[in-house]
Amino acid sequence: MKRERIGINFLGMPMNTPVMGASGTFGFGTEYEDFLAMKDVGAVISKGITPLPRAGNPGVRIAETAGGMLNCIGLENPGIDAFMKHILPTAKQLDTRFIVNISAGTADEYGEMAAKLDVNGVDALEVNISCPNVKEGGIIFGTDPQAAAAVTKSVKARTRKPVIVKLSPNVTDITVMAQAVEAAGADAVALINTLTGMAIDITARRPLLGNITGGLSGPAVKPVALRMVWQVANKVDIPVLGLGGIATWQDAVEFMLAGASAVAVGAYNFINPRALAEIADGMEAWCRCEGIHRIGDIVGALET
Repeated sequence: MKRERIGINFLGMPMNTPVMGASGTFGFGTEYEDFLAMKDVGAVISKGITPLPRAGNPGVRIAETAGGMLNCIGLENPGIDAFMKHILPTAKQLDTRFIVNISAGTADEYGEMAAKLDVNGVDALEVNISCPNVKEGGIIFGTDPQAAAAVTKSVKARTRKPVIVKLSPNVTDITVMAQAVEAAGADAVALINTLTGMAIDITARRPLLGNITGGLSGPAVKPVALRMVWQVANKVDIPVLGLGGIATWQDAVEFMLAGASAVAVGAYNFINPRALAEIADGMEAWCRCEGIHRIGDIVGALET
């Protein structure tokens, strides 16, 4: 299907569709090339990269739950140096935008990673602040506005790339976090990251996940994500990338009506590896049926 109505310009990046592959669920993009053409993907947001290699958490890392899945992968990745040497040269050849997700333990480390990634082939950075600040006794960057702002400033000071800050939903008021990173210079916010959850093996009377708790994603989180996107979009002036439980084109349209300028699909990629293309097709067909010539016209058009 021709994509004449759903092309967008997100942070100066022209995209064929507003539907991206969410970090941690789409690998580095190359893993999905057997299932769909990358031109049918708005952007690939990479698996999270850290300053040093990480083996991830021991024990069970993924558990199915009603309406979704729990994961405690633990940011398993090869580290930034191996990523740039062995993965980026291939990933940057993909026929789509490539956004790199980064995590670190201090604001300075985030800045150092941003500087290393200020290279050709990286279109933007997505900053994962759902990480413990090792200098502050393990407080999560994403739950403290000052810590989140410090990370944002550090990254912005070391890169020319657009900076998207990915917000944690595990806070009292997500709009406070969004406004803090906007004031610190973020070019966009992405939300939501996973909700904290757990599962129990009643026979063993032990937690099912090796890390005890994990991140909940999938359809179960969609109503929460949609509400938070709507709240944040009404409080900030920067674009919002909406994600959390999107599985259909109707879900994607809901997020854009709520104020998201673009969307990302996560857990549903594991069920249907062609999800991004099929959701984009559905959005294009809906626009034609509704007489909408530019998908951007529906952003924030929710009537309340």
